[in-house]
Amino acid sequence: MGHRRQLVSLAYPVYFELLASVAAGIINMLWVARLGGASVAAVAVATNVENLLLGVILMAGSGTTVLVARARGAGDPGAVRTAVRGGWALCALITPVVAVGGYAFREPLARLVLGGGDGPATALAAGYFAISLPGAAVFFATNLLDGILKGAGDTRTPMRLAFLANGIVLVLDPLLINGLFGLPELGVQGAALATVVGRSAALACGFVALRRNGLLRRARAALPGASRLAALRRTAATGLPMSADFVVRMAGALALVAVVARLGVTAVAAYGIATKAMYVATMAFYAVHQAASIHTAHLLGAGRDERRPAGRTALALSAAVGTLAAALLLLLAPWIMRAFGAGPEVARQGVLFLRCLGPYLILLACFIALGGVFEGSGDSPRLARITAAGVSVQLPLAYALSGLGLPGVCLAMGLAMALQCGALGLLFLRMRTEPNGQEGSVEGASGREASDEGARGRRRAGRCRGSTERAAACGAAAR
Repeated sequence: MGHRRQLVSLAYPVYFELLASVAAGIINMLWVARLGGASVAAVAVATNVENLLLGVILMAGSGTTVLVARARGAGDPGAVRTAVRGGWALCALITPVVAVGGYAFREPLARLVLGGGDGPATALAAGYFAISLPGAAVFFATNLLDGILKGAGDTRTPMRLAFLANGIVLVLDPLLINGLFGLPELGVQGAALATVVGRSAALACGFVALRRNGLLRRARAALPGASRLAALRRTAATGLPMSADFVVRMAGALALVAVVARLGVTAVAAYGIATKAMYVATMAFYAVHQAASIHTAHLLGAGRDERRPAGRTALALSAAVGTLAAALLLLLAPWIMRAFGAGPEVARQGVLFLRCLGPYLILLACFIALGGVFEGSGDSPRLARITAAGVSVQLPLAYALSGLGLPGVCLAMGLAMALQCGALGLLFLRMRTEPNGQEGSVEGASGREASDEGARGRRRAGRCRGSTERAAACGAAAR
């Protein structure tokens, strides 16, 4: 009961945060659609690029979340400060490369993602990138700030910040895209500017939330447990496999669209609408994933290896959500396709695809939820390798079964996910707890490292209490 309560408490704000972002993206695209097909294509490819950039910054955001949660479990403010310093240092290293480099090469990038040529869509995409890629500095900082708060056990504040950012975007979109109330008509650049302004407002409020958070306030007054460079390296090592997992999954999804394209434009349209409907369910899976990662890392930091019961609870919770989603898609598929304005043939293929998705969704829910336990325990490299293997199996399977139409593609997705679930399940069954409460198999050093770091931090704090000179010496040594 305790694990379920904690997971639900952490997961539901994450779900609404993700849902708000997707809803704003859909409405944003509806406003852009009034500008014509070239504008839609420009914003669509720019959104895909941003999804890949999200995979890059996850190295800092997700890595910091896990490390802050472990330090919080260990009760070590110094380790919390170290984790936060490492996240910001890594973010500061990545951001100029993307923001400055992206702006400088915005036109070649636009030609690349649109398949070459210098048509109107290319010029519009380059104009969008001129604002969105420098704005990546805000995007990255907001993602990291959310990660720090989530590691501190606060998933509600990131949800509120997402509501604020996306609410501003929804208000500014029609004003800046169409030039209402005397504002300049900026077109697709207006959509990019609205997004950057909304995120900037959320970032400013997020910094206020950071300063008010009790755990982070105590951490600012503590001595860091390692140098900034060492903290950066540890954050990168923790977050890189999580980033790789996301990027591989995104690349696999894009490659699968190319397989579907062999079936014709109608199949692509049906598949695109169906996947948008599926996102509403998969966001719930990822909410459980993040909750399981935070909860597991916190428990391990406290010296409690409860990955097995936490994993079973996350599996049960996510499988129930997956089953509910599969049932709803089975029943509501015709209404979903109609809501997106699909034509008769597109609707027919989309309904068939949605009704075939049930087994895949349930398997995906289990894999994503259990993956959160592995990330929180420091074993995300194995998770990334399983994901890469699954994608490498899914694509040729989808190609071979595409002769059956979209149901064949769905079958390939289900078979590949079954293999991934089987591999991850075997690793999960190998987990065992030693009598002293530390982990047995998988990456057993994770919890011990957090606990040892906490003990070192407390001993260091004890040595540094006393004279002013001794405290100054300790501070210099920490730096």
